[in-house]
Amino acid sequence: MAREKKKSAVRTAAGALSHIVATLFVVSGVVNVLALTGSFYMLQVYDRILTSHSVPTLVALSFLAAILFLFQGGLEVLRGQVLVRLASRMDRRLTPLAHDAVMRLRSITGAQGNAVQPIRDVDAIRTFLSGQGPVAILDMPWMPLYLAFVFILHPVLGGVTVFGALFLIGLTLLTERLVRAPSEAAMTVSRRRWAIAEASDRNAEVLQAMGFGSRFSRQLETVNAEHVSANERLSDLVGGFSSVSRIFRLMLQSALLGIGAYLTIKGEMTAGAIIACSIAASRALAPIEVAIGNWRGLAAARRAADRLDAVFGHLPEKGSPLLLPPPCRSLKVEHISVAVPGTQTAILSGVAFEVAAGTVLAVIGPSAAGKSTLARALTGVWPLSRGAVRLDGAALASWAPDELGRHIGYLPQDVQLFDGSITENIARFEERPDSQRVVAASAAAGVHEMVLRLSEGYETRIGEGGSVLSAGQRQRIALARALYGEPFLVVLDEPNSNLDADGEKALIDAMEGVKARGGVVVVIAHRPSVLTAADMVAVIGGGQMTAFGPKDDVLRKVLRQPQKAPAAAIIGSEANKA
Repeated sequence: MAREKKKSAVRTAAGALSHIVATLFVVSGVVNVLALTGSFYMLQVYDRILTSHSVPTLVALSFLAAILFLFQGGLEVLRGQVLVRLASRMDRRLTPLAHDAVMRLRSITGAQGNAVQPIRDVDAIRTFLSGQGPVAILDMPWMPLYLAFVFILHPVLGGVTVFGALFLIGLTLLTERLVRAPSEAAMTVSRRRWAIAEASDRNAEVLQAMGFGSRFSRQLETVNAEHVSANERLSDLVGGFSSVSRIFRLMLQSALLGIGAYLTIKGEMTAGAIIACSIAASRALAPIEVAIGNWRGLAAARRAADRLDAVFGHLPEKGSPLLLPPPCRSLKVEHISVAVPGTQTAILSGVAFEVAAGTVLAVIGPSAAGKSTLARALTGVWPLSRGAVRLDGAALASWAPDELGRHIGYLPQDVQLFDGSITENIARFEERPDSQRVVAASAAAGVHEMVLRLSEGYETRIGEGGSVLSAGQRQRIALARALYGEPFLVVLDEPNSNLDADGEKALIDAMEGVKARGGVVVVIAHRPSVLTAADMVAVIGGGQMTAFGPKDDVLRKVLRQPQKAPAAAIIGSEANKA
C-alpha cells in the first residue's frame, strides 16, 4: 500500500491542483467562445454593413468587437499566468520529494543510478506546464464548437474541416509513435554527456596535472557528437511534422476559401460566410498544430513523470517512528551482511560484535577488505542485506532519519563539505545553530584556534567542497561536524589520512573526549597512531571479521600468527611503538 502511494506521487500532486485545472478549463471555454468574435464580425461586415452602407452600425459593431477582443486577450494573459503558477506549485510540491530521492537514491541504486535525475525531471515537468503545450490541450476540447459553427455556415465546408481535423489528429498520433524512440535515444546520450562533464569538473586537477585532459575532451567530443546527432534526428522529425501540419492547415484554409467562393457563386452562401468559415476553421485546427509543435516537451514531461513515479515507488516509505530516548548504553552489530547498492555483490558477510558505552573500537585490515562498507552500514548509509545494527537494542530503522542523525557523527573517507560558512558546516546547516555547541565541537576536534586565524573566523565561507581550505583543514572541520551535538556513536573512516602530527594528536584527544563522556567511537585507519586510543580492535579481511576483542589480546593473537593477519604490519608497528 505504501508503494502504491509512492508510485502515484506525481498524480497526487497534480490531483491536489485539479481545482485550478477545472478553472482553467472554464476560462478556456470562455476564451474559445470569444474567439468566434472575428468570424461573427466579418460575417456582419460583409453581409449586412456593406449592403446597408450604415457607418453608425459599422462603428458600433467595431467597438463591440474591440471590447470582446480585449476581454479575450485579457483572459488569455490570465490563463498563461495561471499556468506558470500552476507549474511553480507542481515544482514546489515535487522538488522536496525529488531532493529526498537525490539524498537516498545512491544508497539504494549505487553508482548505477543517476542521483540528480529526479531534479531534472521536475524541471522538465515545470518547463512543459509553463509553455504553450497545456494551452493547446485546454483548447482541444472546444474544437467541436468551431466545427459546429462551420457546419452551420455550410455542411460541405464543415465536412472539409472535419477531414482536416482528422488528418491532423492522425499526424499527431504518428508523431507520438515515431518520436518515442529518438526521444529515448537523445535522453540516454544526454545523460552520458552530462556524466562526462561532471566527472571532468570533479577531477579537473588530476586531468590537468597528469596531462590526459585532452583525451577526456576527445571522449566528450565523441559523446557530444552522438548527442548532437540524436537531437538533430529528433528535431528533424518534430520540425518536419510541425511544418507538414502548418502547410496542410494553410492549404486547407485556401481550399475552404475556394470552395466557399464556388458555393457563393452558386448562391448557396454569402461572401461574409467565406471569411467567417476560414477564421473559424483556422481556430479549430490551431490547437492540433500547436500540440505537434510542442510534442517534444510533452513527451519529455511524460517520461519525467514516469521516472519520478518509478523512483518514488522504489524508495522505501520513511514512516514516523516513535520518538526514542537518546542512546547511551551500547552499539550492537548482529551478523550483518552488506552488498553494493544496486547489485548483488556482497562486501561484508556475517559481521557481529558489541561494544559498550565509553569504548573506542579500531577497525583495521587491508585495502578493499570491507572496512568503509562497515562504516556505511553502522551509520545507515548503505542498507543491510541481513542482520541489524542496534543502538541500545533498537535497530537504526526505529529512528526517523533526522532524529537518528542527531545521535551519529560520521567522518567519511572522502571528506565532503558544502558551500557555506564554517559555522554552517560544523552545525550541519541547522537554521539556528547553537554557537556554544559549535565552539565546543571545534574545541573537541582541536580546530578552534585554527578557525579563529581565518580571515572571517567562523563566518569564513569555504566554497564548494571546502575549496578554500587545505585537505587537512577540511578533514578537521569535518571531524568537528561529526562531533557537533555530542552524538553517541561517532564513526571515523580514515580520519588521519591528511593530518600532520598536531592534527593526529587532536584526533586522539577527540576520541578520548567521546570515550570520557560515554560515547562509542568506531575508527577505521591504516596508520597505527589511532590504536593508542583504542580499547577494542576488530580485524576485517575478505569481507569477514577475522578477529575481535580487547586491543592487547588481538595484538598478541595476530602477532603470533602473522601469516593469517592481514593487519599484522599495522599492529606490529604499534606494538613496537608501545
